[in-house]
Amino acid sequence: MEIASHDEGKFTLVRMTGDLDVVSSPGVNEQLDRLLAGGRHQLVLDLEAVPFIDSTGLSALVRLLKNVRARGGNLRLATLQPPVRQVFELTRLARSFDLYPDVAGALGAKSG
Repeated sequence: MEIASHDEGKFTLVRMTGDLDVVSSPGVNEQLDRLLAGGRHQLVLDLEAVPFIDSTGLSALVRLLKNVRARGGNLRLATLQPPVRQVFELTRLARSFDLYPDVAGALGAKSG
């Protein structure tokens, strides 16, 4: 899993590439924790290049969501591939996360 991030207005855009699974989740948690520790609490995760997610990957994102909200921040997920979106729908996590069809929509949407 590769993670690249940069500031985009008030948000930090995080582009993830590769499977989000039991192998990659520990490193993902570590990198995202560093962003939070650095004061970045407004995040958009671009998942366009994430073709697969398993329960460990979902757990990493739920953990991130809780940590972001505890800091008064915002987490938005953008550009989910159909198999990844299906996992969110089947697990009903689509109700807990703010999902957007594209990065521009996630960056431009007003907070609800």
